[in-house]
Amino acid sequence: MSSPPSTPPTPPSSPLTHFDAQGQAHMVDVAAKAVTHRIARATGFIEMQPATLALINSGSAKKGDVIGIARIAAIQAAKRTADLIPLCHPLPLTRVAVEFAIDDKLNRVHCTVQAETLGQTGVEMEALTAVQIGLLTVYDMCKAVDRGMVMSQIRLLEKQGGKSGAWIAE
Repeated sequence: MSSPPSTPPTPPSSPLTHFDAQGQAHMVDVAAKAVTHRIARATGFIEMQPATLALINSGSAKKGDVIGIARIAAIQAAKRTADLIPLCHPLPLTRVAVEFAIDDKLNRVHCTVQAETLGQTGVEMEALTAVQIGLLTVYDMCKAVDRGMVMSQIRLLEKQGGKSGAWIAE
């Protein structure tokens, strides 16, 4: 006599929303979510040699206006996040604001991005992607003189909107 077919064990309940009941990756269904004004701010920095920062400050880097080009790259990255992160929803961004600040004392360029949309899902990934690509662009434009630059502290500062409301980093 053969034994009855066994059913696969049910995976433990997970707070990770990008997995279904069988543990398979899926795109979260946001159809039932309310359209709200969603905002996310993210930040990070790239640290470099003092001479590299001086080139950026003077505008005399070999490839041109480092900060101006990095700003455009960050905006473009926010708009293309769904092409880069497999399970992100493509979002109609209503605003992407990119700020760069030079820290001469610590030899850093800080990048802060605020992304906004009127939608059914948040814009945290867009803000974080924009920061990272903005900093990577600084690296790309300056790597000929400083390959030891380090990007660090890329993180979400705050998010607003949606069912979970506001969240602010400590």
